[in-house]
Formats: sequence, structure tokens, C-alpha cells
Amino acid sequence: MRDVKVIAFDADDTLWVNEPYFRETEQAFCNLLKAYLPEESINNVLFKNEIGNIPLYGYGVKGFMLSMIETVSEITNNSGDLELINKTIALGKEMLNKPIELINGVENLLKSLNSDYKLVLATKGDLLDQERKLNKSGLEEHFHHVEVMSDKKSTDYSKLLKNLDCKPEHFLMIGNSVKSDVLPVLEIGAKAIHVPFHTTWVHEEVKENTNGFEFLKVSTISEISKFLR
Repeated sequence: MRDVKVIAFDADDTLWVNEPYFRETEQAFCNLLKAYLPEESINNVLFKNEIGNIPLYGYGVKGFMLSMIETVSEITNNSGDLELINKTIALGKEMLNKPIELINGVENLLKSLNSDYKLVLATKGDLLDQERKLNKSGLEEHFHHVEVMSDKKSTDYSKLLKNLDCKPEHFLMIGNSVKSDVLPVLEIGAKAIHVPFHTTWVHEEVKENTNGFEFLKVSTISEISKFLR
């Protein structure tokens, strides 16, 4: 890590809690539709619609809301009461108004690194929602640059590094997703640290194949400072 000059952090489930709110909402959504299908079947239809809609809506709560509405129509064969749609929209708005719960150790780590490195927030999702969460988090002052990405593939990271005028060997990415925060970064010759979160969206899971890459994995974000100068 001696060559690192720029450190980028993922946001959701790396700096603050996010995925558990989706799980809670999925449960409430299944309860709305329990008269039509079992919970597992509802979740399967919702997940299918989420994945199918990513190219259209991207990631984030708003795309999730639209996928839930589509799922209501599909499961009820377009005959569901409008009240179901209204309650679904209310679930999405409730998510957008959730408080920001910082991961333990995040603020202290950012403070300790701020003077020695250029810190970047590199997250994907809805721009307005991510700006709102960053503002409510109180962490904005620690970052030299904020990048809300439509996706996190190797090409997206290459564009980010070009914008930052940063060589891959000087770049370190820290995040909870091996699929989005680790493997694409290693593919372009940069460095990455994996900080697992106890809840991970199925779409972000990597079972076995890590393309032969080896990377540092820590149990908590507080451990990261001992690997940096």
C-alpha cells in the first residue's frame, strides 16, 4: 500500500447501513401481496424485475420502487387494487427518509486518513438519493471528490481514474462488495480492500470465482489504518 495516493470508499454498507432497509421493505412488500402468492414466490418475481430493470433505471431506491410496482401488476394480473400501488409507493418513500446509521469506526478512519491521502467517495445508485445520504451522514467534509457511478465495472473505474488524473498503482478502493468494489478495480491494476457487511444483496454476491485475484480482506473498517502508512 506504500504507493497509494488516492483512497476511494464505497458508500452503502461500507460507510453507512443500507441493505437491511431493502430487506425490511421486501418483507413488508411480501406482506402486502400474501393473499396472492407465498413470500418466496413474490421475492423471486421482484428480483427478476429488479435485475431486468437495472439497464433502464440503474441502482437505488427509485428503481426498486418501480420494480415493486411492476411486481404488483404482474402478480395480481393487472387487477390489483390501487391501494396496493399506493402502499408500495409509501414503502419506497419510507426508505428514502430512513436515517443514516454510520458503520462503526468510519468517521475516525476518515479523519485519520484525510491529511495523507486524497479521499474519494465512489458509489453507484441514484444521484439525488446518494447526495441526500451523504449530506445527512455528516461525512462530506472528508472527501476531495464524490462520484456517483451508474455502474462499477472496470471501464467505469478507468474513467474515474482518468477524471482524478490518478494512475492505477496509486489507487485503492475500499468496499463491501467483491463484485463491484474489488474485482473490477484489480482488473485495471489498482488495489482493493474488502470489508464484508453482514447483509449482501444476492446480485452482488460472488460465490467462488474471483478470476485468480488475491486481495486483502478485513473484518471491520477500523482495521484498515494498520495497512496504510
